[in-house]
Amino acid sequence: MTGPALRFLWSISFRTEARDVPFLEACLDPLCESVSAFGDADGGPWRVEGIAVDEPDRALLKAALNAAFPGGGAPEPVIDLIPPRDWLKENIFAFPPLTLGRFFIHGSHHDGAVPVGLIPLMLDAGTAFGSGEHGSTAGCLTCLDDLARNHRPARVLDVGCGSGILAIAAAKLWRVPVVATDIDAEAVRVTALNADRNGVGHLLTAVTASGYRSPIVRQAAPYGLIVENILARPIRRLSRDLAHHLAPGGVCILSGLVTRDARLVITAHRRQGLKLVRHVTVNGWRTLVMQKPR
Repeated sequence: MTGPALRFLWSISFRTEARDVPFLEACLDPLCESVSAFGDADGGPWRVEGIAVDEPDRALLKAALNAAFPGGGAPEPVIDLIPPRDWLKENIFAFPPLTLGRFFIHGSHHDGAVPVGLIPLMLDAGTAFGSGEHGSTAGCLTCLDDLARNHRPARVLDVGCGSGILAIAAAKLWRVPVVATDIDAEAVRVTALNADRNGVGHLLTAVTASGYRSPIVRQAAPYGLIVENILARPIRRLSRDLAHHLAPGGVCILSGLVTRDARLVITAHRRQGLKLVRHVTVNGWRTLVMQKPR
């Protein structure tokens, strides 16, 4: 019996000069979940790379390049399929127990006792992102633990749930209904499985959806807490939807941001009336806590 199918990603990359980097980033932005640029400090060539979850539309990319370089001379894109890695097989026994605030995160192979007073989260490093080790996930868990001391949401939404670690943590903290969404059906399957294994399956609804585009997400609104641990660009694009689905006085946790992207994300949400109440940085990854006025 084989395990679940692993998801492939697509890479679109260019070698270019520094002056053309902004034009290429603009061409890749509509097609990719993340866009990065790497430069040569000595004035050499730059590399611009985008990562997409679906096969890129080559005709759309070509049209964007023609528009960005009307006189011709656009660099040729290199489009590659990135094969997945079975992190479960590679890393399950390299995943040691981890304590973050009141959370004790461990894999199924851990046979020791849970320290007194801590909340256990059992997850294996597997086919969906999120075991607590990454700086963005650690920042979110830290903020969840802190919020639980003076905030009690009636309902929680986790957008981009990955392994379900944040949705499960919220369900264990508040024992309230949680909706968890992801664009990857495999992540949704893993989230539902992990919720059952952690004893909160009855509280958590996992659904495949892009952003807030799901009847289940809309029907359960408004939410007292929304978590988005994804990437800076989609977080900015979703700012209006987030504000619409967040209850008055509700709080959002935004992560998946390198520190240089935080300002743009804060600005996008301030335009929707939210205010920054806290930020946490772990290993260069920034987590923001913002609140909607009552």
